[in-house]
Amino acid sequence: MRVITGIAKGRKLKAPEGEDVRPTADGIKEAMFSSIQFETEGSTVLDLFAGTGQLGIEALSRGAKKAVFVDSSRESVSYVRQNLAHVGLADKAEVVNMPNTAFLRTCTQKFDIALLDPPYQRRLVQKSLPAVAELMSERGVIICEHEAGLALPDKVGDFVITKSKRHGKIGVTIYRRAQAEE
Repeated sequence: MRVITGIAKGRKLKAPEGEDVRPTADGIKEAMFSSIQFETEGSTVLDLFAGTGQLGIEALSRGAKKAVFVDSSRESVSYVRQNLAHVGLADKAEVVNMPNTAFLRTCTQKFDIALLDPPYQRRLVQKSLPAVAELMSERGVIICEHEAGLALPDKVGDFVITKSKRHGKIGVTIYRRAQAEE
């Protein structure tokens, strides 16, 4: 697992052994970020269900001004902090160790990009989307990585699906504000 491009390009990231954390494959990560390549620079990013922090770190490496990493696991948060320090981007990050529901309920920040890659088979994407939509800026985009075949709602608040693609066993769905597409 590594940073694909930007100021931390090629830097390897640490991940725990086992199946608790499922790092995003480089090809899928590249597909996700190619969809927002002109929106990442200067953005504020939410990496919900951060795991190792690789998605938020990729955004920071590509020019995001700030990323907030949220995970309920102390071990995952430890890996996020180690990886941020390793790539030299800790000064642009906020790391939060709390359940996603508590964070979403109490957060007052606005985000330009939200990256959701929760553990599969728990319906966490569907449960989180309405609250995430409330935290998005006017130019906001929500990117969800999920198991292929998962039916996500066509509309969440002001957001609609603008792209959905299957990559083998993994799906990537992108939401944008409806008026932004008109």
